[in-house]
Amino acid sequence: MQKAVSTKKLLSTIIEGIAEKKGEHTISLDFKNIENAICKYFVICEGNSTTHVTAIADGITDYVQKNTGVKVWQKSGYENAEWIILDYAEIMVHIFQPYVRNYYNIEELWADCPIKQYK
Repeated sequence: MQKAVSTKKLLSTIIEGIAEKKGEHTISLDFKNIENAICKYFVICEGNSTTHVTAIADGITDYVQKNTGVKVWQKSGYENAEWIILDYAEIMVHIFQPYVRNYYNIEELWADCPIKQYK
C-alpha cells in the first residue's frame, strides 16, 4: 500500500531528486485551477544525453520512493530516452533532451498555468 504523502511534499521531493542528478532548466506547471486537468502538476526538466535523461528518471524514482515511500505508477520513454515521463498520478514528470523539449514546447501549450522555475 502506498504511503499517504501530500502533493506539496511529493512535488518538493521530485524537485530534490532532479537536482541530485543535475537535471537542468527545471520548472513546474500548476494545474490545480484548470478544470478537468489530468493532474495537479507537470514537472519538466532536461538532461543533456540519453544516459543523463535515464539517470535523472531513475534518480527521481529511487529518491522519491526512499524519502516518501511513494512508487511511480507508470513510466514511459525509456526505449530512446529522449523524453521520459514518470506518472505519480497527481504529478507528471517530463524529462527531456533539450532538442525534444524545444520541439514539443509543452510549456507554451499550458501558458495560462502558473509556472515556477527551480535552480
